[in-house]
Amino acid sequence: MKQSEIKELSITDLQVKLVELKKNYSDLKMAHAITPLENPLEIKSLRKTVARIATELTKRELQ
Repeated sequence: MKQSEIKELSITDLQVKLVELKKNYSDLKMAHAITPLENPLEIKSLRKTVARIATELTKRELQ
């Protein structure tokens, strides 16, 4: 998910998306620990997306 897409979402959408992506991230990490993933870069991109959404939420709360 790109930054421009994140900026278009509402705060409630961002919060829902953040919870969903954090769950996906933890599931992916657990699956990778058991058996290696075909594309381990998915973990990296998912972690960065979670950080982007969290940053956008914090930015909106401070405004």
